[in-house]
Amino acid sequence: QVQLVESGGGLVQPGGSLRLSCAASISIFSINAMGWYRQAPGQQRELVATITSGGRTNYADSVKGRFTISRDSAKNTVYLQMNSLKPEDTAVYYCSAFVRAGIHDYDYWGQGTQVTVSS
Repeated sequence: QVQLVESGGGLVQPGGSLRLSCAASISIFSINAMGWYRQAPGQQRELVATITSGGRTNYADSVKGRFTISRDSAKNTVYLQMNSLKPEDTAVYYCSAFVRAGIHDYDYWGQGTQVTVSS
């Protein structure tokens, strides 16, 4: 079982920045991949960015060049630095963790944190 606790959401003006944090209850090197997803009202949840245990990153086209996913293994924490925010980035942002244990795959989710981009 992996617990994920997100923080860092809030209200920001267009063009501003926010940094989201996701603290995991186990070593992030025991987690095959971690990521951030978001869900806007009336929309499906979509991938924002992922990072593997080997450090490989992947981004949605809509956030490339503006968002950066990173990790601090000493704190078992993954971050999402969001710059040049746009109103369309408004959503609830969820941290996720994917763990493969033998033949079993497990997905874990945080509770979500609201990001609102508005003037």
